[in-house]
Amino acid sequence: MRILVVTPFPPVRDGIAAYAVQSVKALTAQGHDVEVLSPGPSAAHHHLQLVGPRGAAALAKRVRAYDRVVVQFHPEFFYPLPPTPWAWAAESLALAAAFRAAREVHVVVHEIDYLDSRPHGPERAAGRLLWGAVDQIHVHTERERADFVRAFGVRPDRVRVTDHGGDFTPATRHDRASARVSLGLPPEEHVFLSIGFIQQHKGFDRAIAAFGALDELEISDGPPARLVVVGSARQGDAANVAYVDKLRAQGEQTPGVDLRIGFVSDELFDRWLVAADTVVLPYRSIWSSSVLERAALYGRDVVITDVGGLAQQAGDRDGVTVVADDDELAAALRAALGLTDRAPTGGSAAWPAPGELDESGGSDLRERVQEQVRTRAASRRRGGPVTGATPDPASLAAAAAATAPLRQLHPMANPSVASASVGAGLLKKVVRRLTAWQYDPLLHQVNALQEAAVRAVEQSAVQAGPARAVDDTRP
Repeated sequence: MRILVVTPFPPVRDGIAAYAVQSVKALTAQGHDVEVLSPGPSAAHHHLQLVGPRGAAALAKRVRAYDRVVVQFHPEFFYPLPPTPWAWAAESLALAAAFRAAREVHVVVHEIDYLDSRPHGPERAAGRLLWGAVDQIHVHTERERADFVRAFGVRPDRVRVTDHGGDFTPATRHDRASARVSLGLPPEEHVFLSIGFIQQHKGFDRAIAAFGALDELEISDGPPARLVVVGSARQGDAANVAYVDKLRAQGEQTPGVDLRIGFVSDELFDRWLVAADTVVLPYRSIWSSSVLERAALYGRDVVITDVGGLAQQAGDRDGVTVVADDDELAAALRAALGLTDRAPTGGSAAWPAPGELDESGGSDLRERVQEQVRTRAASRRRGGPVTGATPDPASLAAAAAATAPLRQLHPMANPSVASASVGAGLLKKVVRRLTAWQYDPLLHQVNALQEAAVRAVEQSAVQAGPARAVDDTRP
């Protein structure tokens, strides 16, 4: 069978792209002739801008040549933003026409906005026509299936639950010991891992807060532990950048938290899973999780929040703990360390926010708690005494001086395509689109290395003290 798969595709940094490449491998192994069409430059066979009715019309011309079209669906691949009702309806109608032009269409729904299922408005009728043009709709949990049928009026027999990890295969040959050596992790520590693209809805800040709460306990005789947060912002918009900054600040104030910010390959992603003891996925919202499935490949314990279809996706698997709130998340981390009969002193109330008054009218309650946390955790996690006190101004000035040469380097960026020559600008744009999949990851890596170098020199300068740090900057 000749199959066209419409999806983002590597080396695009996208969770759906990673999912799709495994699906394509499985279809190819079954003997099908598979081609891939992606909405942007990638290693796919074909590239097509899909956003808007014109993209759907162009897709309609392609699908007739195949026996089956498989679409890895996410609204942002097709719908213009912001999603006004009429623009949404126009795109749904255009996609419906494209799907009806194909011989057979399967759509794997990774996420959907139920905007076009509202009881009134043009998007409702257009949405029903769209999903009525699909032969098979695949979701990953029964909850998603029920929601989809109810929202769009699709016949239940046309919506199928597909095993999220059915096509997943291991991407690394490392065992736990070798993975930890390669990642610089001590062999004896209990490693909690939160991994994936960093976005607000992933809730990695909740994992850091729950891990920090462990230090309210006197557990110096317990196993040493650390929380590693691994990943990069999927998109460089202001909200994601601000969230990454928030995690960095939160991690710096929480002993034992190790942030590894940067894009990871499929092999490195799996190597982190192998190195971990407990994978922590404190999502605020999500339909289903590929990380949960990949952790299952290596038999790793997982803590997940009860959102979307995660509880159903996990089923009755051994080693999966489903939690309902932040208190249960903290309790799950304690249980992973064998501390099920221990709880933080003072109950489970949330810590006061910065600037919030304590009972005596003071505003430094949180800082005093954090100071005690840092002190108790120092010997257990840092390998030696660490006061955790704020560096003095002289040390900060020395650190700024030490990192000045690195900070003067401008981040790498693609050159402008503007040109005074007639036609040269258009040619540059074409070349840029054709080569982006090769060069964009390199630019990201170089900028990440510069940022890591700044942080390393800064930390070394602060720890060394003002005199040593200044001396180190001399030629």
